[in-house]
Amino acid sequence: MDAIEITNVHKSFGKVTVLRGIDLQVPAGTVFALLGPNGAGKTTLINIATTLLLADRGEVRVAGHDVARQPEAVRRAISVTGQRTAVDEVLTATENLIMMARLSGLSRSDARRRATLMIDQFELGEAADRRVRTFSGGMRRRLDLALSLVTIPAVIFLDEPTTGLDTRSRQALWRIIRDLAASGVTVLLTTQYLEEADHLASRVAVMNNGTIVAVGNPRELKVRVGQEVLEVRDASEALLAEVPVDGSVESVRRALAELDDSVTHDASVVLRKPTLDDVFLTLTSGGVR
Repeated sequence: MDAIEITNVHKSFGKVTVLRGIDLQVPAGTVFALLGPNGAGKTTLINIATTLLLADRGEVRVAGHDVARQPEAVRRAISVTGQRTAVDEVLTATENLIMMARLSGLSRSDARRRATLMIDQFELGEAADRRVRTFSGGMRRRLDLALSLVTIPAVIFLDEPTTGLDTRSRQALWRIIRDLAASGVTVLLTTQYLEEADHLASRVAVMNNGTIVAVGNPRELKVRVGQEVLEVRDASEALLAEVPVDGSVESVRRALAELDDSVTHDASVVLRKPTLDDVFLTLTSGGVR
């Protein structure tokens, strides 16, 4: 069963075409990553799927509901975290979370319990009773993410969720995302960290210039971009040469034999498999959102 179904979606702003016939299916209970350079159309697609924009043409269904005809039903089934924090600076972290929980229908006691749990999960304990206006950017981001997860919906949209987070906070959020998917929640995320998509997503779609140029699991996409690479580096780890190989002993021998005399005897070699960075660079080009 697909939690998100996007069929032939088009969107333009004036004379600028942003989405050019997008087709995408996201299975329920999975983490699905949407990659692409600035200007690829990722945020526009997320805004349409979350009822913030209307598509010019095409159909989008989220949690079984048509986003154009049943926007209220879609909103009840989803949670969204955008790229900018949306917290009340006058309130404390705990007060923000209790307010969101109460607005979501929890009782006073349940709202307080949920707020305490989210404070703990997002490591905000030392700042729980501080006003948000005193928070650093990373702390605001963690609180914003906690607010989006006060209630657990069927589908969660995370638009670059770990931007501004330090390594520890990013890994903590990764654990939460994995737990959500394991419990049956569908997570669609956009990210600028390719390592993040590699670690979290069971499937990845690559967007470029308003179209989907590749879909698959991370391993499939890595295989698609080509062969392994033999890297030669000097003693300071500077890259001296890259030679494509097929992973066999014979191809590695040929690659080493082809290296010229400029490669010194103290150089080291590493056999590197394709990464999502290679996928990204191969399938996309730059742009401006």
